[in-house]
Amino acid sequence: MVLTCSAKGCRSEATWSLRWNNPRLHTPERRKTWLACDRHRASLADFLAARSFLRDVEPVGPGSEPETAQPAPD
Repeated sequence: MVLTCSAKGCRSEATWSLRWNNPRLHTPERRKTWLACDRHRASLADFLAARSFLRDVEPVGPGSEPETAQPAPD
């Protein structure tokens, strides 16, 4: 299965897994996942980091599938 970048409108293959949580909504150990291609890794990570949601950035691997099919914001 080919995993696709979570950036809005992007259909590139994902190479990065951005693991995050919203501490107001999620328990500390819970991680949600956005996927990113090389082109969108920085912008998606910056979006999450600006909100203090970003926890980890890892290469795509087993367990990298996102929990939601909703695209990430621009």
